[in-house]
Amino acid sequence: MDMIDAVKMRLMKLCNERNISINKLATLSAVAPSSIKNIFYGKSVNPKLQTIKMLCDGLDITLAEFFDCEEFNELEQTIK
Repeated sequence: MDMIDAVKMRLMKLCNERNISINKLATLSAVAPSSIKNIFYGKSVNPKLQTIKMLCDGLDITLAEFFDCEEFNELEQTIK
């Protein structure tokens, strides 16, 4: 799993846990539904931290809570 997959998987997990659709997340976070869909479907190769922060705000979690999960804790080191 790479960083982009980790972001996608984390967002999907959070939305599933809260039973939130892409459109509902877009409304809650003030992020365009197309931007969220691009992350979910792998078209966004490098989502901005500002976008992730806005999504976290919509989900009522901190950036620390977003990144403190299995998906990110198991990422391999990029530079060895």
